[in-house]
Amino acid sequence: MGSDSDWPTMKAAANICAQFNITHEARVISAHRTPHDMGKYGDEAHTRGMKVIIAGAGGAAHLPGMIASYTPLPVIGVPVQSKSLNGLDSLLSIVQMPGGIPVATVAIGNAKNAGLLAISILATSDECLRTELLAYKKKMAEESRKKTSNLI
Repeated sequence: MGSDSDWPTMKAAANICAQFNITHEARVISAHRTPHDMGKYGDEAHTRGMKVIIAGAGGAAHLPGMIASYTPLPVIGVPVQSKSLNGLDSLLSIVQMPGGIPVATVAIGNAKNAGLLAISILATSDECLRTELLAYKKKMAEESRKKTSNLI
């Protein structure tokens, strides 16, 4: 994430990864304040065994796109809600990537979905994880169906 102020949003991605026992790390790496650190991180991520990067940023929100320009790994951008434009600026900055530098983008503030997307990507080559993900979705569906009884 670009700043520690993004952690309240990004923590949801870490939590869902932990729920699925996915090894992960959380780091503050600013595209603007520490660009060399960001470049090195992007360059080396795949050599350290990483498979997917979730990058959250608010305001100018350059971090996801800049990381994507350095790494061969899939990058998922999380627009963090900003004070000035409620995260719309972040969303547009992340989703409007030029051709050749893709960044998957989730809804403003929805780091949990970024984590689930990363898990889905990992599950394409991990049968056990795929089974866990299917069970998670089944449980979610069952909980949703039970909510009808709340209406009676």
